[in-house]
Amino acid sequence: MDAREIIIRPIISEKSYRAIDNNRYSFEVNYRATKPHIRAAVEEIFKVKVIGVQTINMKPKPKRRGAHAGFTKRWKKAVVELAPGNRIEFFGAT
Repeated sequence: MDAREIIIRPIISEKSYRAIDNNRYSFEVNYRATKPHIRAAVEEIFKVKVIGVQTINMKPKPKRRGAHAGFTKRWKKAVVELAPGNRIEFFGAT
């Protein structure tokens, strides 16, 4: 898998912005990506040193729109911890 296929998008939320102070960044990643794949992709794309990766499988939630019922998609979230002194500027100045 190519690094751009593994990292789908950054997660932008209040909780993820609080974690940036601890050098932890959140991404939506390919559902089949493993922790070594995610580590290598972040290091390749952002040119930083990763010291830890945690992944969470987000389950689909039931949703309704009038008479139509369905589910949101399942997806995988990765929280990546960077080595001290490394930053990802993509998330803005903190």
